Amino acid sequence: MSVARSKARRFAVQALYQWQMAGQDLNDIEAQFLSEMPVRKVDVVYFQELLHRVPARVDELDAVLSEYIDRPIDELDPVERAVLRVGVYELAERLDVPYRVVINEAVELAKVFGAEQSHRYINGVLDKVAAKLRAVEVAAQRKTTRA
Repeated sequence: MSVARSKARRFAVQALYQWQMAGQDLNDIEAQFLSEMPVRKVDVVYFQELLHRVPARVDELDAVLSEYIDRPIDELDPVERAVLRVGVYELAERLDVPYRVVINEAVELAKVFGAEQSHRYINGVLDKVAAKLRAVEVAAQRKTTRA
């Protein structure tokens, strides 16, 4: 797990939260964050990917999420919604990132930015999403864990 990539996720969740709440233009948000972040310590390319690809696929990501959440997507806490969208995007599109890393990173983000117990909710939802989107990887991991 790369520290630079962890920081990219952290900034992406903050930027996506801002996009969700204020409806600002993504390019303006990107420019603001790039001017403020320590670019040598952040995977800027990954930040940009998450910032632009998550909103571009938001309907598809929300459709996946809606199968596993207990309320309409619009009723989720905005921080939880941003974290979950990033997690589902990574599970669906970034097969180079192990599913456990995606879930652990999302849980850590929820602990930092979310409500008191939101990390448990995030963990449960993304675990179910991973079982669907990464069924072979999850099964292999569970098999080696039991052995």
